[in-house]
Amino acid sequence: MGIRCCKDGQFCEIVIEEIDETTLLKEKEKKKKKKTEPPSTPATPTPPPPPRKKKLPDREQKAIKIQAWWRGTLVRRTLLHAALRACMIQHWWKVMLAKLLEKRKRAALESFSRQEWAVVKLQSLVRMWLTRQRYCRLLHAVRIIQVYWRWHNCHTRGFFHGSYDLTATHLGLELEIFLGSQICRITDCIPFPIKN
Repeated sequence: MGIRCCKDGQFCEIVIEEIDETTLLKEKEKKKKKKTEPPSTPATPTPPPPPRKKKLPDREQKAIKIQAWWRGTLVRRTLLHAALRACMIQHWWKVMLAKLLEKRKRAALESFSRQEWAVVKLQSLVRMWLTRQRYCRLLHAVRIIQVYWRWHNCHTRGFFHGSYDLTATHLGLELEIFLGSQICRITDCIPFPIKN
């Protein structure tokens, strides 16, 4: 009796041989007798063999053989079902282990990617902070240089020149401001308020 089943894409065949139970029992009894017999010593006589059992009628022997065959079939069927169930459980367990391994790999990959993203983000923020600090230092230096340059230009090259005309009703101003190459002229007439 045997069965073929597919396991992981490969065929396996479970074969259970049919052996007559009566012959198995007789072989077991012979082995027991050999084990229980002490080693023969020449001084002690061997006991007489047990009386032989009477032969059963032919019909009873056939009935015993049929019963033994049927019990063997039941045992083989039970073993076959147990083997198939064991194969199914092993297959299920292998699938569960594969899923668990895949889940662990995915979790490790996600953890690694999160750590990698955090490191990249942190590096980017540090680089931005360093660049901003350098920019602020340079901007401060530029402003200081501009202030000194403007002060130097104003004091070395610039001057005022002007005149005014004062009358009873208004004040007339004429101003000329020289800043290097630039000239600014301001001419204005400011009336006085008249009170009666």
